[in-house]
Amino acid sequence: MPRRHEEYKPAVTASVDKLFLDFQAALAGRYSLERELGRGGMGVVYLAREVRLDRLVAIKVLPPEHSAHAPMRERFLREARTAAALSHPHIIPIYAVDEVGLFVFYAMAFVDGETLARRVAARGPVPSREACRVLREVAWALAYAHEKGIVHRDVKPENIILEAGTGRALVADFGIARVEQTSGGTGVGEVIGTPAFMSPEQASAEEVDGRSDIYSLGVVAYYALSGRVPFEGKEVHAVLAQHLTLAPPPLATVAPGVPHKLAYVVQRCLAKDRHDRFGDGRMLAEALEAALEPVRELPTPLRAFVRFEMQSGLGWGIVTWPTIAALLCLGAIPAALASGVLHAALQGLAMVGVMLGGGVLIYTRALRRLLRVGYGRDDVLRALEAQYGLRLEERAFEVGTRAFGGRVLRLGLRALVGAGVVATVIAAALGRQPQARLGVVVSLFLAIAAWASTEVRRNEVWLNRSMRIWRGAVGRWLFRLASFGLRATARENMLTDRPTELAIGLALGDLYRRLPDESQRALADLPDVSRRLEQHAQELRARLDQLDRLLVEAGQAPRVAGATGQRDQALEAMRATRAATEQRRGDVVRALESLRLGLLRLHAGAGTVGGVTADLAAARALGTETGRLVAARRDVEPTLDPAGHAHA
Repeated sequence: MPRRHEEYKPAVTASVDKLFLDFQAALAGRYSLERELGRGGMGVVYLAREVRLDRLVAIKVLPPEHSAHAPMRERFLREARTAAALSHPHIIPIYAVDEVGLFVFYAMAFVDGETLARRVAARGPVPSREACRVLREVAWALAYAHEKGIVHRDVKPENIILEAGTGRALVADFGIARVEQTSGGTGVGEVIGTPAFMSPEQASAEEVDGRSDIYSLGVVAYYALSGRVPFEGKEVHAVLAQHLTLAPPPLATVAPGVPHKLAYVVQRCLAKDRHDRFGDGRMLAEALEAALEPVRELPTPLRAFVRFEMQSGLGWGIVTWPTIAALLCLGAIPAALASGVLHAALQGLAMVGVMLGGGVLIYTRALRRLLRVGYGRDDVLRALEAQYGLRLEERAFEVGTRAFGGRVLRLGLRALVGAGVVATVIAAALGRQPQARLGVVVSLFLAIAAWASTEVRRNEVWLNRSMRIWRGAVGRWLFRLASFGLRATARENMLTDRPTELAIGLALGDLYRRLPDESQRALADLPDVSRRLEQHAQELRARLDQLDRLLVEAGQAPRVAGATGQRDQALEAMRATRAATEQRRGDVVRALESLRLGLLRLHAGAGTVGGVTADLAAARALGTETGRLVAARRDVEPTLDPAGHAHA
């Protein structure tokens, strides 16, 4: 077991003290003590070598002055037996529980690593993807313990060990764990745990279950992602009172780089009512995995295109810079007309056209290369979304780490804009038209720069602009232009990072095209049904993202006096809508999968056209119903703005 950051404070006495000598004498021949790792209220931990197996272990011993106290001795043994019953890759295993003379102790695996608390203290908040992995592993460990009827009751960063080399997370110290089915453990009226990480039911000395550990892990997640706990105070009772009564500060305010889906997962873990949290550790682990899907390695053609696009930027390369150039030229046109040099102004506009045409040609050639090898618009959009997601995290971190410098830059640019406007007005009043025209152009350029610096502070705006263009009319037009004269290329074996519904849809299309003409005629509307189901699944996916964002924003919104009931009702309705939307999206994907399996059976000679026709009829009905529901929800579903007001 590694050194502890807080719970086990380094000994102030010499490492070889009376306890060390007496305990070593009692263990002679079985264990060889090497040094003290730390100590806490329930024992001292030594690094030792087990003689028979010649392996390093950590031994936790209850000092004799405590072991002489029967209740404390019994509690220590109960801790050891509870932990020894657990066998999981992310729980530190107990090798032996024993008593020798006045000493009671247990030997556990020694993990070479550091606690999560020490990791954050030494290097700051944990990046979102690494934090997700650590939290999932801890959630799996807690789920296993909860299935055994064991609640940890002291989940905190000091009890999460990160193994050196692998980074694997292991949960330590089920020291105040309680077996739910048995009596004799801590019960109502006894507050045990670490205040900063206690659940509200723990803080009020109520009975707890696994959802209490989920809350504590939510606090751990908040700490790992932001470097601070949600509730702080000089007195224990003040911290406990905050757990009971106050909503935690929104994670986005202390860790702006955390994706909104992940922030929503943490927010749900920290719900005051245990029924609003995740039901168990497995549900939490699944939510963490969905909140921050691992980025898969893109195929070489897509990777090359994404790098090219992110270096040049469609938003800047085709739209933004030509627009700025056009504005500057338009600002110069009045001067050109007044001076009788219209030809020069027209040359400027022609230059803008050349820039725009050159950008279109470059992007068309790049897209054409992708289309030739079989990649389509959906593949490009998915690849860009994955890479832009990573870039957004990096940009948010960069902006957050230089927030002061960014504020100074924005204030300076705004001051220059103001000075430019004043100078322009003065020049115009004095009749100095050339200086006034120059002031208009310079002020316009400075205003664009000031606006740009403000947008960067919002983290997502610059990067999302390119994605909006790619998804919009300009992107569709570029793909149509690039595909002119090209024949479709099969993509069935390409390892692309597509959404599930798109991957199944592509497979369906290929299977349908390879059917005999007679079977194609019998299943004539299958391509249309498949496309509609794909579209509905994408719409539902987008709606889930929107609901996640709204729920996070609602959690950040200040409470309005007298509107608490309305706010809570709107939030509950939104959560129910999200669950129903997730269920409906699953139904749509399952319908697509049924069609694919039917076609696969048909190709293998194990199915019939009639069987596929039945699946097709069910899919058609589901698509019609889903389309109607999506349209209806778009019209009447209430949303919640950041201020917490419901809108129809």
